[in-house]
Amino acid sequence: MRPRKSLLYIGNKLAVHGKPPAAIDSLSLKLIEEGYSVITASSKQNKIFRMLDMVLTTIQNKNRVKLVLIDTYSTQNFYYAVIIAMFCRLFKLPYIPILHGGNLPNRLRNSKSLSNILFGEAHTNVAPSKYMMQQFQEAGINNITYVPNTIEIDNYSFRHRESITAKLLWVRSFSEIYNPLLALKVLEMLKGKGINASLCMVGPDKDGALGICKRRATALNLPVTFTGMLQKEEWIALSKEYDIFINTTNFDNMPISVMEAMALGLLVISTNVGGLPHLINDGVDGILVPSNNAEAFVDAIENLCANPIKAHEITKNARLKMEGFDWEIIKHKWIKLLGE
Repeated sequence: MRPRKSLLYIGNKLAVHGKPPAAIDSLSLKLIEEGYSVITASSKQNKIFRMLDMVLTTIQNKNRVKLVLIDTYSTQNFYYAVIIAMFCRLFKLPYIPILHGGNLPNRLRNSKSLSNILFGEAHTNVAPSKYMMQQFQEAGINNITYVPNTIEIDNYSFRHRESITAKLLWVRSFSEIYNPLLALKVLEMLKGKGINASLCMVGPDKDGALGICKRRATALNLPVTFTGMLQKEEWIALSKEYDIFINTTNFDNMPISVMEAMALGLLVISTNVGGLPHLINDGVDGILVPSNNAEAFVDAIENLCANPIKAHEITKNARLKMEGFDWEIIKHKWIKLLGE
């Protein structure tokens, strides 16, 4: 394969420290496999040192790379993108923010001036979901390109489940915005109705929510397993023991964990927020319910358990949809965007 252009990729490359892999960890490797030369920053754990390393790497490579990719989130990491983009403009280096933060629409409103400069002066902005593209266009930012999140479908073996039970799986970082306590409330209500239900929650703590959930589960004597963070291969293997994947988040974009669950044959029930209705066709390849509504989750779970034929149709449709997000298909969008 002939070499393609040199890229600088800025993001939180913290998987080397045991953190959940971020977009930079997977996409940078995929682009290298496609012939691009990719320099990445940063893997520094300390936020200040990470920011300094990102800036220094940008300065050192300003004449070596043709384009800069910037993973862009809605919380404190938003300012990493703002600062790196400033240096890119100074060096007349084209840059592309990749819009990961599910709460970025609020950032557009709350940091309007910074957002207009960061996104408005970008080469383009990559929206991993049609929801995010729509939100940016409504805010008047039209230099935007839809390149969806992707999975490598061959890594996800579809499992047909003969029967559907209330064995629930939840996979996410424990953070208030992902509303993990709602999963416990759903389990509590199922148990209160005499349903034989259990819950496994996979993911690392982010803001103290894991400890809160553990205390709540203990106080209510709920059958919950907390695994902590697992490697992708580990939670995929674990998923074979469960039938229903619940996504309880209050904000979201196009979560990879939900896409993976759909590929694996798990029935997905998710809150109807952010990019989820653009990913899930309600009643066709998943179930959407109102946010922070345990009763709606319980009703959906009961209906799926009572209707295995419908459940099987949903999982087959979900798998078929996810095959369209395979890297071998989506990579051509990246190659067209980045150029040779």
